[in-house]
Amino acid sequence: MEQNKQAAIAAIEAKSDTVFRVSDAVWEYAELSLQEEKSAACYSEVLKAEGFQVESGICGIPTAFSASFGSGRPVIGILAEYDALSGLSQKGGALEREEAVPGGCGHGCGHNLLGAGALAAALGVKDYLERTKRPGTVVLYGCPGEEGGAAKAFMARENLWRDLDAALTWHPDDANEVVTGSSNSCIQTQYFFTGVAAHAAGDPERGRSALDAVELMNIGVQFLREHMSSRARIHYAITDAGGRSPNVVQPRASVLYMVRSNRVAEAVELQERVDQIAQGAALMTGTSFVKKFIDGLADTVPNHTLESLLYRNFQALGVPVHTPEEHAYADALAKTYPGSGRVPGIGAENDGSIAAQVKALRKANGHAMNDFLLPLYQGDAFHPGSTDVGDVSWQTPTGQIHAAAWPNGSPGHSWQNVAIGRTDIGRKAALHAGKVLAASAIDLFEDPALLAEAKAEFEKQTAEGYTCPIPPDAVPTIAD
Repeated sequence: MEQNKQAAIAAIEAKSDTVFRVSDAVWEYAELSLQEEKSAACYSEVLKAEGFQVESGICGIPTAFSASFGSGRPVIGILAEYDALSGLSQKGGALEREEAVPGGCGHGCGHNLLGAGALAAALGVKDYLERTKRPGTVVLYGCPGEEGGAAKAFMARENLWRDLDAALTWHPDDANEVVTGSSNSCIQTQYFFTGVAAHAAGDPERGRSALDAVELMNIGVQFLREHMSSRARIHYAITDAGGRSPNVVQPRASVLYMVRSNRVAEAVELQERVDQIAQGAALMTGTSFVKKFIDGLADTVPNHTLESLLYRNFQALGVPVHTPEEHAYADALAKTYPGSGRVPGIGAENDGSIAAQVKALRKANGHAMNDFLLPLYQGDAFHPGSTDVGDVSWQTPTGQIHAAAWPNGSPGHSWQNVAIGRTDIGRKAALHAGKVLAASAIDLFEDPALLAEAKAEFEKQTAEGYTCPIPPDAVPTIAD
């Protein structure tokens, strides 16, 4: 590996205690979306001490921040997340479900690791820029509310990502791979219906049921399902059924809807149809309603140029190395959930020959931790889930990797992921991901032709233009 990359990786290793300290602190804080005050403050304090220019509360989001080092172009952004999930408090390093805080929160998606790995990458690139005196800027973005809030999409509404030449990020997973393919866009809206209370037996004619409106809206959406794209999805949850007395005509009720589609422009159109169904339900029941926009995010736009770059650096750096004790723990943890024998990776899901290769690698590996790099796959791939990284990818070339932070097949948003996120297995994944991102960023600083190729691909892929799913007057919020 080139000398400049070696020096940056050495700098990351020298700062490993700082990276691990931040990861563990954020794991302990376990703050929910848009409430990550301690986590954001922790990052800001560390980054200021490391010589970054930190701006807090960017784009009107109190727990969002940017931390920049260097000057001039290119400008490479690195994306960090740090929000947790409710009801997933769990003791670290455990092999059974055991809450650390009764009813508390936990990092079931590994965002304590995600942010720490992004921090490691920023520290490595900062060392490179400082040592070489090259023009260029690295910006670490603190992106709250990925689990509900879509901060990156609100930032995209302000065209923040258009200032970048490229963006890099990663996510903890059960495999080491470069991410490709598209995902679903997603819009969440909560509908609050208001009716008129009445005695359900004595004065039913005087009542106007808000709960009837919710139920009729749900029926209307059920009929809509026949007339939408096969890749679209609509989910709902009744958040207030109006009370527990059946002899009262319910004067209030609310329902939360999530509309997904493979393209963000299609999701916006589908959302308008759901709004019309809500209007019809109100008309049929003589009720009224108000709607509250929760969040919205776009589908991801892959960039094969950046994917190939990330893969070359992943190959050069290898994968995290685990001790016999770490293997023993991961093997035991894998016995606590079904599906530990699945074939991992995006390529294996979409290509039979790659699936066969991965099966062979799994067999030779012999442990629950996938201590190998999956083959590079750049064919058509679709993920039915959603991420606000998609909005970034519509405004600047964006590349992502996965690093193995938990054993094969570990369920998403699980206590197992929380437990292993406080161990050296998780910490190693974060540090290694930071090295891969930093090395790839250095290539972008040093090779203008490579960056131009990524930009040209981006322009072709996004020629239709970005449709922002965030209304102009919406503010970051969570569902009631």
